[in-house]
Amino acid sequence: MKILVIQQKMIGDVLATSILFEAIKHKYPDAELHYVINSHTYHVVENNPFIDQIHFFTPKHEKSKIQVYKFAQNLSKEKFDVVIDVYSQLSSNLISILSKAKTKISIDKNRNSLIYNHTFKHKPKADTNAGLAIENRLQLLKPLGIDDSTIVRPKIYLTETEKNEAKQFLTSSGINLEKPRFMIGVLGSDSTKTYPFEYMAKVIDQVVLEQPESQILFNYIPKQEADAKAILDLCSTQTKKQIYFDVFGKSLRDFLAITSHCNALIGNEGGAINMAKALAIPTFTIFSPWIKKEAWNMFDDGQKHVSVHLKDYNSKPYLTIEHPKVLKPKASELYTEFKPSYFKNDLKDFLLRLT
Repeated sequence: MKILVIQQKMIGDVLATSILFEAIKHKYPDAELHYVINSHTYHVVENNPFIDQIHFFTPKHEKSKIQVYKFAQNLSKEKFDVVIDVYSQLSSNLISILSKAKTKISIDKNRNSLIYNHTFKHKPKADTNAGLAIENRLQLLKPLGIDDSTIVRPKIYLTETEKNEAKQFLTSSGINLEKPRFMIGVLGSDSTKTYPFEYMAKVIDQVVLEQPESQILFNYIPKQEADAKAILDLCSTQTKKQIYFDVFGKSLRDFLAITSHCNALIGNEGGAINMAKALAIPTFTIFSPWIKKEAWNMFDDGQKHVSVHLKDYNSKPYLTIEHPKVLKPKASELYTEFKPSYFKNDLKDFLLRLT
């Protein structure tokens, strides 16, 4: 059996969908499994032993309908028996149609029932602490006779070489591996997913206050350096002494390897948090007020993985809406309301459990 899984979009999505490969291989160990992903997301599935082949959807394809058609045509030559389209975009719809696979599975978007012979609506509520992002994906495996109640966790596969090189990099940069190390996700993917700078600085100050020997690392990419520096400047004098601003991963795999040596990742909800969870690193997640927490608080247990949302402390803005996404235009205003004092005790308890 030959199966194609399509997951375009962001790093967190690609990582979450990678659970399907492990689940399928357990049921069908001889199946040949292919994955269509955006090229920039590859590093979170690199070395995944359950994926047999990866096909890259590149910026070139995103800019040209002709290139998308050629890409879909080339994939059709693989003669897949099953296509699982997790996101159901126009490009993935075309890939699914041209594949001529007998079994086509996707999420239910009303308009796509003529393309797929199995569609599933997103569940309104998670049944486990795996969260909706995981449970909604696993239900796509029902047509293959796979029990979707058996939860699979996303995993990232680092080599021993990568981990050892990161360890050497940290020690050569003055990091003491005998003292606490915290990776801080200081910035979200955009302003509507980024905790206000002055509030994030207070969060970092609290980490140092609770863990006086903390060594703080910032997760940012070069184009975000100015914003990351702005947050650094807002931290207390003592906190600044314990921030290793220039110690960061030059690539995504470098970041993953460095994070694997940290005691926890604390910060904005997004790909970095999901990657830390896939590395089995404790996380403390600050959700944007317009993001649906239930969808992405994967494996929160109130112990090793904790997440906080404005709704946890002030439900008033959410009383008359069905989905927080309608509040996106008010993200800045709602973030102002989401003060660090709301979750000060939650963060304190989280840090205490790490000792």
